[in-house]
Amino acid sequence: MKIKAGIIGGAGYTGGEMIRLLINHPAVEIAFVHSSSNGGNLVSDVHTDLFGDTDLRFTAELSSDIDVMFLCVGHGDAKKFLDANPVADHIKIIDLSQDFRLKANAGNKWVYGLPELNREKIKQACYVANPGCFATTIQLGLLPLVAKGLLKSEVHINATTGSTGAGQSLSGTSHFSWRSNNLSAYKVFEHQHLNEIGESLKQLDAGFDQTINFIPQRGAFTRGILAAIYVESDLSAEEAQRVYEDYYAAHVFTHVSKKNIDLKQVVNTNKGLVHVEKHGNKLFVVSIIDNLLKGASGQAVQNMNLMFGLEERQGLNLKAAAF
Repeated sequence: MKIKAGIIGGAGYTGGEMIRLLINHPAVEIAFVHSSSNGGNLVSDVHTDLFGDTDLRFTAELSSDIDVMFLCVGHGDAKKFLDANPVADHIKIIDLSQDFRLKANAGNKWVYGLPELNREKIKQACYVANPGCFATTIQLGLLPLVAKGLLKSEVHINATTGSTGAGQSLSGTSHFSWRSNNLSAYKVFEHQHLNEIGESLKQLDAGFDQTINFIPQRGAFTRGILAAIYVESDLSAEEAQRVYEDYYAAHVFTHVSKKNIDLKQVVNTNKGLVHVEKHGNKLFVVSIIDNLLKGASGQAVQNMNLMFGLEERQGLNLKAAAF
């Protein structure tokens, strides 16, 4: 028997990625794709790249005859949806919004869904809050240090994301004429993902109290995030490499490269790549992911695989863009 999945908010970027992944997942059957504004329309009329791949239609109706529900809705809308549409107890939920990521909103029900941090908890969870894309990238760059109690200085981060990170709704900074051949910083030192990053670091090191200086940037490309991070460290280059390799040895999607890395190695995949260098007393870390896959829908499918006892990579053996 295949896992029956329902997708809420299937017309946006994360919803589209979820459909693309699940129609090719050998253990999953998409029961419905919900969109109140596209009810009755072919999925391939909205996600035109899926023409010839699926005859699914959007529906404005909901069904409880599913095993898992993916909430691919905007921030604030997941909680509103669940308040208005009680979900049967047997249905597992994976929320891609930020509504339940923080402990104050998660209560005892929701598990923070970063497998490299909470794999065993995710396996037992009924409700998973998928991490943010910047938060995923940055945490992959910092978790090995924090887990060993080796992050004892301020953290400096410059991270650039593609235009799909802003979602499908148009804004002044998402138009092609503004974004193309352009670069800008935004939400400097106050990006909302700092909150979940801080909670995760304190989960591994309760005494962590260092300042995280985060400069987010909008890049002139569509997909991917590159985070350039530096901290003060007494580790040698070899010791740092070993700390990172040891931490990620059991994590199938995150890999530590001895060579410098670039976004084309991860775009269109669920991989996270990390590279570590030593410069004087500074440890320099580069961390990269695809913001729509490891930073959103791919990670959600990874979490589903863990929740249902499937092999973690199932349905996620994807090819990088490469060139």
